[in-house]
Amino acid sequence: MQNKQSLITNLSKTVQHNCHVADASHAGDYTLCIYLLKMRELYRWENNKPFSTILPNAVVGKWLKQREKLWNDLEGSEYLDIDISNKTLSPFESDSINDTLHEHQLVYSGGMGINNRPHFFLADLNLHEQHNDYSLYVAGKEYARDMSAPPAMSHQNNIYIRKESFRRLLWEQLETWRWNKPDNALGRAFACYDCDNNLDAALAEMTDTEVKNVIEHERGEIQAGELLGEEWRTLLFTLPHSKAAIMLRAVRDHLADSLTTLPALLSLNSAPSWHFYFGNLNNMRKDLYPSLIKGYDEWIEAGSLSKMTEIVEHGKEHWLALCQEILKINEPDLKSQQSEIQNLIENNRL
Repeated sequence: MQNKQSLITNLSKTVQHNCHVADASHAGDYTLCIYLLKMRELYRWENNKPFSTILPNAVVGKWLKQREKLWNDLEGSEYLDIDISNKTLSPFESDSINDTLHEHQLVYSGGMGINNRPHFFLADLNLHEQHNDYSLYVAGKEYARDMSAPPAMSHQNNIYIRKESFRRLLWEQLETWRWNKPDNALGRAFACYDCDNNLDAALAEMTDTEVKNVIEHERGEIQAGELLGEEWRTLLFTLPHSKAAIMLRAVRDHLADSLTTLPALLSLNSAPSWHFYFGNLNNMRKDLYPSLIKGYDEWIEAGSLSKMTEIVEHGKEHWLALCQEILKINEPDLKSQQSEIQNLIENNRL
């Protein structure tokens, strides 16, 4: 059997190259503020700096220029195949690659994310669970990653949870919240942990707590995918970036959470997790589900989850029915299709 460290060294070079190629094509997808934040945290990861360490702007700036030059040189390059155990595999053949890596307690993923953006990573495997209809991989220390590094993904009936990336996401959210310290759900979530006195330990504790709910959401994504079928995926990838496409993703997310995440939160009844969940709802999801926000407000004021329980039960039926109605839309003209989808969703807020 190949030495694990040797395998990591060789494989991480290839995976990181593919991460660079993906970044070269998609780094411009972000606003300038988000881009700079993600790049600073990518620098922190590459240089193994604790979250409590203040990064020198001059050093990060020099590194940023070097990285952008590398991306310019790589733009348009092909992704490299993965050579492992005398096999040459496409970087998107995650299942076959993981079959080989499992004995080394490593996990790999190569898949497509939002807006057809490729994502790759290589990490230690902390946990692997095989269920009837999906596999769950929980990744620890990461050896190769792209600038975006989504903390959770599901594709090909596999769920990938990246604890290291999730901890970084928490740090980015905390830093953003600290700019103005608004009295909101996310701030209440961070207040449940000792972020001011022991930052790294607090983020680790928060990761261990909240990653369980991230897993529930990804399970819900798989269940929603089974209910909606290939037709929904085709619809989503057919639509260009638009308000209709954003609304479709929000509706699908509400369906997924109604199936798994929200029932799990009701069972757990953990204040930090309730705050964190609502702190991460984007504006579109809030706009489409005002009754859920009212349920959270009632829980804040009175400590009662009775309204929330009723809302969640109704939500399962509502969001599934809405998704099925969306799939019935049959407009040959793309603009007409987008307009009808948008109108249908706007008229079916819950």
